[in-house]
Amino acid sequence: MDGTVLIADDDRTIRTVLTQALTRAGCRVHATGSLNQLSRWVDEGRGDLVITDVMMPDGNGIDMIPAIRKARPGLPVIVISAQNTIVTAIRATEAEAFDYLPKPFDLPDLMARAGQALSRRVRRADPAAQSPAAPPPEAEPATDPTLPLIGHAPAMQNLFRMVARVLNADLPVVIAGEAGVGKTVVARSFHDLSDRREAGFVVLTSADPSEEAIQRAAERALGGTLLIEDPAGFDSAAQARLIGMIEAWESGPGRNQMPRLISTTGPDPQAEVAAGRLRADLYYRLAGVTITVPPLRARVDDIPPLARHLLARAATQGLPARRLSDAATAVIRAHPFPGNVRELENMMRRLALIAAGAEISEAELRQTLQDSQPVMAQAAAPAPSAPRAMSPATGMAAPAPALSGPPLAGLGESANMRLAQSVEMHLQRYFDLHGDQLPPPGLYDRILREIEKPLLEIALDATGGNQLRCADLLGINRNTLRKKLTDLNIEVTRRRKLM
Repeated sequence: MDGTVLIADDDRTIRTVLTQALTRAGCRVHATGSLNQLSRWVDEGRGDLVITDVMMPDGNGIDMIPAIRKARPGLPVIVISAQNTIVTAIRATEAEAFDYLPKPFDLPDLMARAGQALSRRVRRADPAAQSPAAPPPEAEPATDPTLPLIGHAPAMQNLFRMVARVLNADLPVVIAGEAGVGKTVVARSFHDLSDRREAGFVVLTSADPSEEAIQRAAERALGGTLLIEDPAGFDSAAQARLIGMIEAWESGPGRNQMPRLISTTGPDPQAEVAAGRLRADLYYRLAGVTITVPPLRARVDDIPPLARHLLARAATQGLPARRLSDAATAVIRAHPFPGNVRELENMMRRLALIAAGAEISEAELRQTLQDSQPVMAQAAAPAPSAPRAMSPATGMAAPAPALSGPPLAGLGESANMRLAQSVEMHLQRYFDLHGDQLPPPGLYDRILREIEKPLLEIALDATGGNQLRCADLLGINRNTLRKKLTDLNIEVTRRRKLM
């Protein structure tokens, strides 16, 4: 790798890591914590690549890109940002950044992109021979600051990049995904962040299948966006009307006012076509590009920040301001969320209302998870006399499971079998919640953690907090017990056991 790289980031650690990595790769590096210094270097003609953060003490890195393009056409800019939102990705794309990476980034990935940028760079020529600079991009469009499209997970970052690329393209879009993942929110962002935002945004559902309803929706959406919710849910006659409407737009005199067509579907729209629920000729008219919104279980690391975001949004809507405790955060991260973002949002709003203090406790979160389970699932649980523990891995109240092998001391063979069967029932339900998909990786450790924590807590309580006796009871080394108590964040209170 050859070239001079200009780095602007107010985090000294990031500057040091990037400087060392790029220097080892053969580059010359200038690093600063100031956009003003970066601007001076660019004006002096230094650098073959710029790597800049967004939020800096003296400005915004994305806002500076137009000035860089004006002074140095062809100088590539890679944007790195801890603001992992769709708006950041779109603004970086609109400003014609070479690339955009969320923090924390994968260093080999950034190095590979830097290598690509340096290999494609346009060396600075004689200023007199340079072509006129392109006009700067428009200012950031007005957006809803509460838009819950945030996420660092690769699946969400890929979604952000795809939305940014096709935001203003004249292509129909299919947004696929499970119920509750936020498909309508993504569709709305297409409209609100695009150059069609001043025109209408109209939603058409299977509840409006008549020719008159479709015609009225089409007229209101002219020049704007028409969102067709679940076209497979329309009857065959209504699907035929939609095809006729699209054909009339494409071949008629009003083509210039044709709205952007966006459709939301289940996770596999082609399966809907194969099953005959969605006409193939309609699907291929709607699927100029397909964007899949990942379920929450595919981006587990995004759950805590998304939960905090939803709590903050609830506070702006008049609900009490709350925050999650560390223990509650660990529980919510392990919950499978079959209802996806919609389930998470409802849960955060409920907790904002019922929490006793400013911080939501683990007990309050577990109770909310338990109360939100379907009645049938709770009815399938064992008798109330059996010990119960809330399992965020399965999202259900479950008894402590029996270990394989001989019956547990103090329990008969039939009681031990009931425990094993109950555990099997809850685990099977957890797999069933994911349909044709497998649960997210790491299931073995998650399940063991859920079994281990209540076991240790009950054993500690039974031994009055005496770790030596507890370790002996469990049959494990005392040091092993201490490590597990630390890893599971179990507080030990020593007390005298009353007999």
